[in-house]
Amino acid sequence: MRYNVRGENIEITPAIREYAEKKIGKLERYFEDSLDANVNVNLKFYSDQESKIEVTIPMTDLVLRAEEHHQDMYAAIDLVVNKLERQIRKHKTKVNRKLREHGAPKFVFSNQLPEEDAPIEDEDPQELVRTKRFNLKPMDSEEAILQMDMLGHNFFVFTDSKSNKTNVVYKRKDGKYGLIEPHV
Repeated sequence: MRYNVRGENIEITPAIREYAEKKIGKLERYFEDSLDANVNVNLKFYSDQESKIEVTIPMTDLVLRAEEHHQDMYAAIDLVVNKLERQIRKHKTKVNRKLREHGAPKFVFSNQLPEEDAPIEDEDPQELVRTKRFNLKPMDSEEAILQMDMLGHNFFVFTDSKSNKTNVVYKRKDGKYGLIEPHV
């Protein structure tokens, strides 16, 4: 894995860089072959003494991403690695299930997992509990935001009146709005 460790409002010391690379590097044990991936680590420090770490590992057919807020940067790194391990275990379980049903997986995970890393049995499976159908009315993003706010939702799917493609507007954590457009 190749690491890109960046800091915002914080100087990335060799100790922090080494700790992040060491902890995130332990994820390689979950894969049979060495990962050929660029690991993007973004460390932020806020004026209220809180730190945030974001880790993104884009791979073929899978993107691992996690973020964590904590007072202690080292603890935040530990917590984000735990989240990434959980994602890998969930994905491995799905891949193994598909392997039994359909054949070879696209991702080959290592079968040499330590006992404490076995999948957690009491996790809820990702279950689809509701399906909604509706007509996508052509509109612009401003009208879609108004519709979303009137419904009290945090996202809204619509057909863009200019491009005639399906788009999504969503409310961000900072209270602003985002737009997801398909790229063809």
